[in-house]
Amino acid sequence: MIVNTKCECGHQNHVGTVLCEACGKPLHEDDGDAPLEMRYDGVARRSQKDNPSVLDRVWNFFSSVRVAIYLILATLVGAMLGSIYPQENTFLNVDPAKYYKETYGWTGDWYYKLGLSDTYGSWWFIGLLVCIGTSLVICSLDRVLPLYRALSKQQIRKHLAFLLRQKVVYTAPLGTTGAGAQQPEAWVQDAAAKLRKKGYRVHTDGAALLAEKHRFSRWGPYINHIGLIIFLLAVLMRGLPGWQLDQYAGFLEGEPVPLPETHYYLENEQFNVEFYEESEMSEQFREKGQIVPKLYETKAILYQCVADCDDPNKRPELKELTRQTITVNHPLNYKGLLAYQFDYAQTPRLLAVSPMLRNKQTGQAYGPFTIRMKNPEQTYEAGPYKLEMKEFFPDFSLNDKGTPITVSNEPNAPAFVFSITGPDLPKEGQSYLYFPREVDKIKFSQDKINGAIGSVWDISVNSMDDVKIANFTSYLNIRRDTALPYIFVGATIFLIGVVMGLYWQHRRIWLRFDDGDKLTLGAHTNKNWYGLRNEVAVVLNRTGIEVTPKQLAKEVNNS
Repeated sequence: MIVNTKCECGHQNHVGTVLCEACGKPLHEDDGDAPLEMRYDGVARRSQKDNPSVLDRVWNFFSSVRVAIYLILATLVGAMLGSIYPQENTFLNVDPAKYYKETYGWTGDWYYKLGLSDTYGSWWFIGLLVCIGTSLVICSLDRVLPLYRALSKQQIRKHLAFLLRQKVVYTAPLGTTGAGAQQPEAWVQDAAAKLRKKGYRVHTDGAALLAEKHRFSRWGPYINHIGLIIFLLAVLMRGLPGWQLDQYAGFLEGEPVPLPETHYYLENEQFNVEFYEESEMSEQFREKGQIVPKLYETKAILYQCVADCDDPNKRPELKELTRQTITVNHPLNYKGLLAYQFDYAQTPRLLAVSPMLRNKQTGQAYGPFTIRMKNPEQTYEAGPYKLEMKEFFPDFSLNDKGTPITVSNEPNAPAFVFSITGPDLPKEGQSYLYFPREVDKIKFSQDKINGAIGSVWDISVNSMDDVKIANFTSYLNIRRDTALPYIFVGATIFLIGVVMGLYWQHRRIWLRFDDGDKLTLGAHTNKNWYGLRNEVAVVLNRTGIEVTPKQLAKEVNNS
């Protein structure tokens, strides 16, 4: 086991350092004259600790690039499996347990039983994303901190062994190179001026020089990691309540419907559909006698609930926000909330009636008053008479014992039990059963049930103008993705990192004079070695040293 001690230059290095953090001297000579490993300038990394603790072992596991690749491959395989059949969250009013088996057979049945029908919301898929994010964070910290420490404290005069073990090397006495009798310090200043013209930032220390450019490109991979981390966090946040909404819902005409996980209500004020004329359709549709919609649209109103939003016994107070017409591919759009038109159905449904209270004996009528089928009021005023709702049966029926029940919460056969009080009526009120639909009055014998009060009083509408009916249900896809801007930000940062790493290279040139006029030059880059050798050769040629790029390669120097 190698234990580093203080370097001969006087700098105390961390245990595990390969090259002195100050002068660059190799701290062990096991590799002979081979080029130095310059990935992190030889600085020690936490993942390379000897005798690691439990926490260090966890750190080492997630800092491994091989582990990161395995995690990414496992996630890709999971995503591929999740795309074999449609995910269950894309269906509306469908039992997935039956759907997959009936549609895809035994493979679909097992697909559902294994949980692949909800792959992207499953614990194991989310766990893989969390592990990838953890790996990205630890990989970055394990490498970027040593790299920053190495690059932020570079010494101008590097150790001779450091220079001679670079991949780009030149060494020769200055007096025999054709540069004349120029002094080393003057030659260094001349070379510095020429390197600056090449875009280098140059630092000198007497007869030593450090030239560097495009250091920022070294941070490209870690900017990639930052972008990916933001991207993954945004994807994970889509699973939090309120961050992402993607649901399909039906909206009956004239009835505001609450949108899940929001304080918004959306009302289908009016639905319109236009069909193709027979002459406009193809022969295939004419032969089948099909009716093909040409255009269907929803005139929608978006509200915000401002009071009584969570009280089921009170009608919420709504504030209108916007009115928009929704057609296919032209959704309602309000501050990131989208409502797409995707289907419709003709479903006539009673919404409200505005009847009159009539005295059959005198012919006197009082009202009208409006009764809604959804969330009806508890009391109504009709002239001097007051009607208090005692019971409401949205879908009226009688059980085997003849007791009134409701078979559903939908107003398919609505019935109301009122207690009517007023002149010529008992103080405690008199019960009256009212069916808004005429067919239900006949079917359940309303007058017979009401008995004596039914022979005197009647609740009915004057005409169909007093009846509000919804003819269509509009099916909309409601979407909101709060995390989407963060996904775009993460993707943009990732691309910036890619460009930084692809189009620029970090280049460094060190040189020093020893024994008066002996020049030693070493250079390093993270890619495009030919470009670096060419730049070094051009600078040397302009200072009077004749050399070709090929002669600067260490393999040539060694030979």
